[in-house]
Amino acid sequence: MLLSKAKQWARTVKRDVLALWLAARDHRTPCYAKVMAGAVAAYALSPIDLIPDFIPVLGYLDDLIIVPLGILLAVKLIPTPLMDEFRAAASQKSRQSSYGGLVAIFLIWTLVATLLVWWLRPQIAS
Repeated sequence: MLLSKAKQWARTVKRDVLALWLAARDHRTPCYAKVMAGAVAAYALSPIDLIPDFIPVLGYLDDLIIVPLGILLAVKLIPTPLMDEFRAAASQKSRQSSYGGLVAIFLIWTLVATLLVWWLRPQIAS
């Protein structure tokens, strides 16, 4: 029972992520909703995570909390009739990948590493 609910939830999240990707690219979606939908979809579809899954507990935090909360917020910003249309279209599509999300996450990690090296540089030099 619990496993079937978890599988259904995962299918719903997958469908909504694809629907948000479609919403971000549709001219009828309000600009503020496009930005949020695009950011959530790019992150969720990105082949890499902001917090890698091999980090205990925190690695799965984004998959279990951050992505669903982002989906909820983005869905609230999109008019209901449009979201219903995007969900129907997403149900017909297969999974996609977001290379924009990959680039964004890579840039964030590069920035964090650069700042960490810059911050630790005086301590390493002495």
